[in-house]
Amino acid sequence: MPKEFKRHTRVNGLVQKELSDIIQRELETKQLGMLTISEVDTSPDLKNATIYFTCFGGELDEKGAVKYLSQKASILRHHLSQRINNIRTVPRLQFKYDASVEEGSRLSALIDSVSHQEEDKDDGEKA
Repeated sequence: MPKEFKRHTRVNGLVQKELSDIIQRELETKQLGMLTISEVDTSPDLKNATIYFTCFGGELDEKGAVKYLSQKASILRHHLSQRINNIRTVPRLQFKYDASVEEGSRLSALIDSVSHQEEDKDDGEKA
């Protein structure tokens, strides 16, 4: 079983790397802006892959970006099949927007604002 897990992890990494390159080279990225594939999660049978991504500075919002990438999934899968020769079938691609980066940024801003309030409060008590 551990060998299967290692293969699964390698396939995830390979799909992530190749798909990032394919999107950058083959798609009109003006609509997407700066797109980053944050994670790939393939099913145990390697028939389906969920692609988690973030994008900044594009014309599309997150729902529009998911729709755009979903429409291009068959083209992306075709290009992926030409690049990955060591797996029998290329997984079907499903795209999901990864909001964790935005959420982390929001939480960081909240923490910073609280720490600045504490510093201001401490400065007021010392004076």
